[in-house]
Amino acid sequence: MAKALTTGTVPLMADADGVMRVSGTRVTLDSLLAAFNEGATAEEIAQQYPSVSLGDVYQVIGYYLGHSSELDTYLAKRHRDICETRASNESKWAPDGVRERLLARWQG
Repeated sequence: MAKALTTGTVPLMADADGVMRVSGTRVTLDSLLAAFNEGATAEEIAQQYPSVSLGDVYQVIGYYLGHSSELDTYLAKRHRDICETRASNESKWAPDGVRERLLARWQG
């Protein structure tokens, strides 16, 4: 007689801004997947993000591998939003010379 295996839910949730995070953490889906796509193992990712359990890392990676076409749309939108925010911030506050300005302020 075969036993049925239970399946768990994927530990992802969207916050108030629509950003997908690993449940119970502040770690974003795009951060975790960026590490994975750069070649980090699940164990290395769990070490990099101690608030995420190794099991959750594996579940998220597995979900991504099985649903990459859906998640790639989300990730592309996140990338566009991040680039727009960066451009907006840099237009308001020029990043050139930040270190020098901070040191000058600190020295008095």
